[in-house]
Amino acid sequence: MTAASIYLRKSGKFILPIGTGKPSWQGVGTIAKNLQSLGFGLCPALLDRLARLQNDFIAEWYKQILPTLKEMMGSHRSFSPMYPNFPKQVMDATEAELFFNAMTHYYGFILSDLLGDPNLVMLPHYEKEARPSLDEFHHLRWLDLGSEEDFNAIFTRLVASNGSLSDSDKDILRWFVDNRDVIALIPEQIPQKETLALLVAVLPNPERLISQIKTATDVLRVAVAMSKGDVSLAEPTKFRNFAKRERRFLLGCLEQCGSSMTEEMLRWKDRWIRLGERLHPGDFKNKFPKSLDAFDVLRHNLPYSKFNTGVEVAIRSGIATEAVHLLRQRPGDFARRLDHVLRTTDDPEVVAREFLACAEKVSIPVLLQMWRHFSTRNQVGLRAFFPKGNAAKVQVKEGGLPCLSGELTQLVATGIRQSLVKRFGSRMALGKVYIGQGLKDQIVPFSQRSASRSLRTVSRGSKFDLSAGDTVRFFCWWKNIGGDDNGRVDIDLSASLFDSDWNYQTDVAYYKLREGNCYHSGDITSAPNGACEFIDMNLPSVLEMKARYIVMSIMCFTGQSFIEMPECFGGWMMRQNPNSGEIFEARTVRDKVDITSTVRLCVPIIIDVEERKVYWADLGLKGRGQINNAARNSVGMSQIGRAIVELNKPNLFDLFLMHAEARGVIVDVKEDAETVFDVFEGAVTAFDSDKILSEYLS
Repeated sequence: MTAASIYLRKSGKFILPIGTGKPSWQGVGTIAKNLQSLGFGLCPALLDRLARLQNDFIAEWYKQILPTLKEMMGSHRSFSPMYPNFPKQVMDATEAELFFNAMTHYYGFILSDLLGDPNLVMLPHYEKEARPSLDEFHHLRWLDLGSEEDFNAIFTRLVASNGSLSDSDKDILRWFVDNRDVIALIPEQIPQKETLALLVAVLPNPERLISQIKTATDVLRVAVAMSKGDVSLAEPTKFRNFAKRERRFLLGCLEQCGSSMTEEMLRWKDRWIRLGERLHPGDFKNKFPKSLDAFDVLRHNLPYSKFNTGVEVAIRSGIATEAVHLLRQRPGDFARRLDHVLRTTDDPEVVAREFLACAEKVSIPVLLQMWRHFSTRNQVGLRAFFPKGNAAKVQVKEGGLPCLSGELTQLVATGIRQSLVKRFGSRMALGKVYIGQGLKDQIVPFSQRSASRSLRTVSRGSKFDLSAGDTVRFFCWWKNIGGDDNGRVDIDLSASLFDSDWNYQTDVAYYKLREGNCYHSGDITSAPNGACEFIDMNLPSVLEMKARYIVMSIMCFTGQSFIEMPECFGGWMMRQNPNSGEIFEARTVRDKVDITSTVRLCVPIIIDVEERKVYWADLGLKGRGQINNAARNSVGMSQIGRAIVELNKPNLFDLFLMHAEARGVIVDVKEDAETVFDVFEGAVTAFDSDKILSEYLS
């Protein structure tokens, strides 16, 4: 990881010195032409700056950036499928030929396993035929000129993000701490506690951040981060041994957490007991007596009156005043319990108005999700839940919640929206604002914790129009783990087809290389030097098969999780003439995702063929049984599909509309606007998750 690669991946920009010579366009023109083959274009400002620099500098710059650009698109690896003249070769082959090649290859992996040699791979040999050149128009991704100030703003925006960060963004924070003086770049407030914990753990002198550690759970997250555990607390952590200085620091932070410290610790009782075994609070009993008393309550099961116990008793009684009196003390808890209280109280309107009176103290992400919930509460038939943690999974539940009156839900939704607009109004004016209608299809990126690193940062459930062409080409590439023990890795690329009601129709997979006019490039079961698979999905053919949805899946047949592999990635392309150009053409890649989750089955995207829309999923399943394939997981994939396609979350159009109403004047013509919000261009695009989380949700 370098400064240049970070800036390029996050912003598509470069920092270049100012040249003094006359423009020389020959070398720059060659570079620009070469980058177009990868799907990138150079903006005028970048072209002009490059043209004024020395040729030796330009050549070295190109040499440095090329590996990152290739990796972003997936072209840093060679692609050699089982059938090198795919898809025509699979179209024309007889069933006997396909069967014989598959059985021979499978015999090879059985022999490989018996001999303990994952390098033994038996593949059919075919000469690669000449292919017509790719003659298709594809939009370029534009690279631009940046600055040191704009580069440093990446760190500030990540720290100021009011949402959890992905693993790749956490790595960027660590890089800045290791390579920059970041103290001046840290914002006044760090709204996301997971980010705060990470910073406290990695900063050499984190004392400046002590004042932002306000609860015992904050301290627990810091200890988890120092032990390289899961700061979301979804998974338990094995705490490391702490130095005396570190123990004193953690106990000092805990001591200042106030009267709710013991109750907070009881929420994570077992983890605090394990952490206490590392902190030895008795060694500091005179300096941190409140902390020692709290640990005594946990260790000896001493009686302690909990806030939540009182709330539960009040809710069960059904008397609104008692529940409201307690919940108003903690507006965040009030927000999360509001729906339940409204359903069980004797006077729901009183409860609703009491909540709205303290709504300004609730975080913006929570309020925004509440607004969406109550706006559509009585219309939702399928509810989707994304469990906290680093593995991207989803749980679904049929049926709506017990009914509340439309007047009540409208009262709550309207009041929450008014509260949000009022809070946004205190910020800097936006002037005349244009908001693109396409942002209605883009989900607000509340959490990126389990997001995979991808070519574009997209929130789950967001959807885009398919570009021109009738063929969607899925691809994946992976490599064996290596070594003698369990080194062989068999990754299977599949496409599962469902009708409009999410009834399973058929697959295109290793056991079914042809279905209609859809084709699989052949099943490869070991990748000592890397291997790949492709699937071509002909969209008119899918409709002829009475299917509507295509669920792309990448799964591990040999049982390893993706995080164990040296490298595994996948993605999809649009092709107008699938037999032209190379099988893998970087400039036709729409999205590429690095798959590093702890599961065995990943669903990157879902395609609605009737609407010609592609949904970003980036979700996983554990995989069913010893035989892990698309057919055995069809139920799980149909649930993932429904959850993503029917996802009921706030969209970016609604968010920016609230900001525009509070801070500007809305205009209908983009050219008349001073501030533009749109999917692909503007002050903030659908892919600027850092800006959205730090500037519009904090």
